[in-house]
Amino acid sequence: MSDGDTATPGVERARRIALNEDWAATIAGLALLILILAGVITADVIP
Repeated sequence: MSDGDTATPGVERARRIALNEDWAATIAGLALLILILAGVITADVIP
């Protein structure tokens, strides 16, 4: 057994998908923040 990082391809793919989902959520949140600060989304739109 080696101490190196030898993850199986399935584990690597799961890590990559999780990372992509994190970035997608970050970008979506920043986009919403920018729209709110720009006045595109107002308090009338939020229920």
